[in-house]
Amino acid sequence: MRNGALLAILLAVCAGNAVDLDTIEVWRQLAFVVVAVAAYLHGRHLPARRAWQLFLAAAVVCAGFAVAEFWVGVGMVAALALFTGLPWLAGRFRRQQAELVAAGQDRVARLQRERELVEEHAALRERARIASELHDALGHELALLSLRAGALELLPDLPQRHREAVTEVRAGAVAATDRLREVVGVLRERAAPGPPVAETVADLVERARAAGMTVTAEFPPGHLDGDVYRVVREALTNAARHAPRAPVSLRVRSERGGLEVSVSNPLPDPLDGGAPRRGTGSGLAGLRERLRDAGATLAVHDDGGRFTVTARWPATPAPGEGR
Repeated sequence: MRNGALLAILLAVCAGNAVDLDTIEVWRQLAFVVVAVAAYLHGRHLPARRAWQLFLAAAVVCAGFAVAEFWVGVGMVAALALFTGLPWLAGRFRRQQAELVAAGQDRVARLQRERELVEEHAALRERARIASELHDALGHELALLSLRAGALELLPDLPQRHREAVTEVRAGAVAATDRLREVVGVLRERAAPGPPVAETVADLVERARAAGMTVTAEFPPGHLDGDVYRVVREALTNAARHAPRAPVSLRVRSERGGLEVSVSNPLPDPLDGGAPRRGTGSGLAGLRERLRDAGATLAVHDDGGRFTVTARWPATPAPGEGR
């Protein structure tokens, strides 16, 4: 219903009242009904801004007829106010009610989408965390298994058939490590903080030594941060995988009120047939992101003869167990 249509109806009613039409009183009553319906539709479907223009125009028309015949004009204005204003207000109420319902439905739908996005993001972060833990923990165990198999391979009194079996075990452990890195690389994104680790850095070093690694370690007594454990584990895993017979140096010390962890090992000489195998780097990349979220830094140095992983934590907050 446009303003022009309703204004035309109002003009017709004004004209009918201005002319002496006592012989067709029914028409006059019907006209007011039409005005009421038109006003309701106007308030129901059109913005309020346009309605004020309509009522202003209607008031001007009524004022003009009131000047021509005062008492008829006054009665007509009162009737138009009743049959136009009240239906319009009813239509306006229905419009606002419908708008509120639509806005509520939109808000519910938006909140539902946001909740689904939050749940999806939480699931992705949990999946990334599990992938990160699988890579770090299982990859470390596979690297130690490969190292043990390599040590057995070098025993001089090992029968040939056992040597071949050990070679297959070592090759399978290396292949499984590579496959694990590929799978984890697909699943991994920035992982959420992992749960506290039960094993200590001292336990980790002892297991590495028991597997045949030569590890020189210096670290303060007591519990260390869970991320310190993860740095040491990743560094030992890389050393066992890429330089299995090289000695590893581990040092954990306080520096300017903070904490520094340094793990280094010499790279095998390619002339001795010990060319290092290139990894994907996903383990160190994921560890760097984890430490960055915790306010720490991770640096990797490879000068061609020695590989060093260095992690630093700021002075505050001080690392605590189960980070």
